[in-house]
Amino acid sequence: MTMKQQTLAMAADQSGYEQYHKRTRRDEFLATMEAIMPWEALCAVIEPHYPKVGNGRPPIGLERMLRIHFIQHCFNQAGLACEEALYDSASLHRFVGIDLGSEPVPDATTLLKFRRLLNNNKLGEALFAQVGQELQARGFKVNTATIVDATIIGAPSSTKNADKARDPEMHQTRKAQ
Repeated sequence: MTMKQQTLAMAADQSGYEQYHKRTRRDEFLATMEAIMPWEALCAVIEPHYPKVGNGRPPIGLERMLRIHFIQHCFNQAGLACEEALYDSASLHRFVGIDLGSEPVPDATTLLKFRRLLNNNKLGEALFAQVGQELQARGFKVNTATIVDATIIGAPSSTKNADKARDPEMHQTRKAQ
């Protein structure tokens, strides 16, 4: 990944102007990922299938999209939640290499298209198998983490469908049951 000259936004992110800062578990995890992941080898698996510069918008850098894909999996996030987390978290957009002072985060549709590209070409399983082998070879244990997506969605208050019959996919729960 080529790094550009820092913008004011990026410099402020790393400047240490904050009086208090604690290196979080997320920071530690991302630093470890940065150090041990074979990004070039993983990109080489995807590169033959990735869109080339030509007609239409130029594609976003492959390594950047792969890093975002890993964030989605490691933190159990859907496209929109990941897009918002990248805007919200300095550690995440630093890991991906996005300078919010000069460029936006790829939108949720772009993230979905990348995931579909991996799925349609059956690359996801190969990538994560390679990652798993790399981590095990270095003595790391893989666990999952969750960032809660606080999106509020509208849903009908009834478990009955339009025919006034009970919808088998809708369930209700009560406290302590």
